[in-house]
Amino acid sequence: MLQNRKILIPCEYCKKHANIYYDTDVKTKACILYFHGGGLLYGSRSDLPELHLHLLTENGYRIIAFDYPLAPSARLDLILEDVCASINHFTRDFPLYMEDGANNFLEPLPYFLWGRSAGAYLCLLAGAHGKLDKKPAGILSYYGYGFLCDGWFMTPSNYYNMLPAVSETALKAVPPGIHTDGDLDTHYSVYVYARQKGSWIDLIYAGRQKFFYLDYTLRTCEKLPCPLFCAHSTGDTDVPYSEFLELCNRFRAQRFVASHNMHDFDRDEKNPVTSRLLEATLKFLELKLSRE
Repeated sequence: MLQNRKILIPCEYCKKHANIYYDTDVKTKACILYFHGGGLLYGSRSDLPELHLHLLTENGYRIIAFDYPLAPSARLDLILEDVCASINHFTRDFPLYMEDGANNFLEPLPYFLWGRSAGAYLCLLAGAHGKLDKKPAGILSYYGYGFLCDGWFMTPSNYYNMLPAVSETALKAVPPGIHTDGDLDTHYSVYVYARQKGSWIDLIYAGRQKFFYLDYTLRTCEKLPCPLFCAHSTGDTDVPYSEFLELCNRFRAQRFVASHNMHDFDRDEKNPVTSRLLEATLKFLELKLSRE
C-alpha cells in the first residue's frame, strides 16, 4: 500500500520539507531523490502523478521528493547549494528517511537522482558540479536540459508569446522572502512573463554571463559521475529537442523519445506513451542497480 510521510529538512533560510513515498508491502531496494520542475520559478514537490508513484514504489523504489528555494527570491547559486545539501542530508542521515516500520536498514541504500524539467537540470548540475558525499547510481532526466544549445533560453519564446501577454507586475504576486512553494496561481505567470520577454536567466541568475556558462551549464562538463537516462518529446514547447540530442550525445545517455507536442508529456497518465516511459525507466533502474 502506498504511503506518504512528510519530514522537515534542516534549512537556515526557509522552511523546507520532503515527501517520502513507499509501499508498505514491498521491501525498499533503492531510493530515488526527486526534484520538481517549474523553471526554478514555480512548482511543488508534490507534483508527481499517481501512476509514477504507484509503479515505482510497487517495484521497490522509495521516492523522496524535496523542496528547494525558488527564484527570483533565491538565485542559482543558493538553489544548487540547497539541492546538494538535500542530497547530502539523505546520505548522512539515511535512517531518518527509513523510520516508518516498513524497513530496517543500517547501511544506506543506492540512490538515483530524478528530476523533471528544471528539476532534471538541477540533478545534472549537482552530479556535474555539486559537492556530493556519495555519487548517485544514475540520473533520470525527464525533459531536462543543461543550457548546451544557444539562443532558446535568452530569447523570447514563440510558444509563450502565443499566450496572452503577461506584464512585469506579475512579479509583485511573488513573496519577497526565500520560499519553496510556487503555487501556479501566483508563480506560473512569472515564468510565462520571463519566457515571453526572453528574461528567464535574469530572474534566476545574478552575475557575469561568463560565469553562468562556466558554473551553471554543462558546457564545461565532459563526463557525469554516473549513467544517464533522458526522456523528451520531439515537439517540446519549452525545451527544444536539440537540447535533448546534445545532452544525450555528450553523455551517452539512454534515450526515450515521445512523438508529442507537449513539454511534460508524462502528466497524461492514460496515454500509452507514459506507461512505456515508466517501463523504460524501470529497466534502466534495474540494470544500473544490478551493477552496484
